Amino acid sequence: MANHPHPDTPTTINCAVITVSDTRTIESDKSGQLIHQLLEGANHTVTAYAIIKDEPTLIQTEIEKLKERTDVDVIILNGGTGIAPRDTTYDAVEKLLEKILPGFGEIFRYLSYQEIGSRAIASRATAGTYQGKVIFSVPGSSNAVRLAMEKLILPEIVHLVGQIGNG
Repeated sequence: MANHPHPDTPTTINCAVITVSDTRTIESDKSGQLIHQLLEGANHTVTAYAIIKDEPTLIQTEIEKLKERTDVDVIILNGGTGIAPRDTTYDAVEKLLEKILPGFGEIFRYLSYQEIGSRAIASRATAGTYQGKVIFSVPGSSNAVRLAMEKLILPEIVHLVGQIGNG
């Protein structure tokens, strides 16, 4: 399938970046900063950025706030996608998604497997749509962020936003 955006879709996409972590600060949020840099390097705009604790209600509240913003087309979360007790991002996001993009998680885990081996099965990376926004949820490690951004998110972000009609 060709990667052609809807004719009305802007080529610059407005994005929100959310780092889910109990310990990171603005200064130590290397993965959030990496997402920001990669988006801007691809001529997209970061219109919102937050670091929130790994609590399902906080994650859902932040997404609910962002869905109301007209200057946000895509929400990218990093962190909290594993299976440790404090990893709740997947659970919070999955409950909100209206349409899940199963291929995102499947391909992310496949690509991760090529880099880290069988440990990739513990990743609960996911993506989908919610209230006219495209949502990506990826692990918090910088290597995982780079993989997801460079191999999956950036190549498809314009097309996906065009598909849901935010252009």
